[in-house]
Amino acid sequence: MSFLWMLSEIRTPLGEQIFQLITYFGQEMLPVVVICALYWCYNKKLATTIGFTYVTSGICVQGLKITFRIPRPWVLDSDFQPVESAVSAATGYSFPSGHTQSAVSLFAPLTFAEKRWYLKLLYIILFLSVGFSRMYLGVHTPKDVCTALIVTLIISIIVWKGQHILENKKYTLPICMIIGAFAIFFTLYAFYLYQSGIIERKYIEDCFKMAGATIGFVNGWYLERTRLNFTTDTSGGKKTLFLRFFIGILLTLVIYLVPKLIFDSFLIWKFLRYAAVIFWIVYGYPYVFTTYQKKVN
Repeated sequence: MSFLWMLSEIRTPLGEQIFQLITYFGQEMLPVVVICALYWCYNKKLATTIGFTYVTSGICVQGLKITFRIPRPWVLDSDFQPVESAVSAATGYSFPSGHTQSAVSLFAPLTFAEKRWYLKLLYIILFLSVGFSRMYLGVHTPKDVCTALIVTLIISIIVWKGQHILENKKYTLPICMIIGAFAIFFTLYAFYLYQSGIIERKYIEDCFKMAGATIGFVNGWYLERTRLNFTTDTSGGKKTLFLRFFIGILLTLVIYLVPKLIFDSFLIWKFLRYAAVIFWIVYGYPYVFTTYQKKVN
């Protein structure tokens, strides 16, 4: 807490605005949008790598959260005051940092893939800045940020080095079964803690969302690999790719928002909503635009 107290003493209104902006790079929306753009239009392999990194590290981080159940800094020290505008996005337990996990799972694979040194440096600065922003805003301790950083970097390296395994179709089903079973076990574990009265409902909502996203991802990836296996054909030009991305994002928002307005009070619907959104991104929409391309051609 001493480091957070030191940062709180040097906060300025401008600094709070800057780091509140930087922390948005760790929101779940950015990795999803980048994955959509890469997966549908530009670099399917890299998008898949980011996707695997995101869901596996997300399950691990959420699992650590509900296992250790460490409160937020202002709960640990009632005299400590975080930046008020950052509190609403600080859901769940404090340890480890979900925003840091999200940022590293996106920018670490981009760093590995990038050839230009200045972009590599930019990506590293971005995910380190997100981690620092969480401390500056007073919503995470250095331990929260460093643990998320280390865990996600390790997973990022494993997934990056294991791309040849992901590309080999004979491993597709075993990979999906292992990760899917892990997600189901994690869901049951979170639900058990809730039913036993160990944790409150609000602390497992993110767990159900991440588990649902993981199930949607592995099922979509399996079907895409075994039945569709589309390519990111850029021959149609930038206008065609932009329309593909724009229409896909609009339809994804519909799938995300409509069930949220109707069913979101139920935990199982949170799970299913995230599963449906990610399944649509990975298999549903590629099936639609691939089928359309075949008819046009």
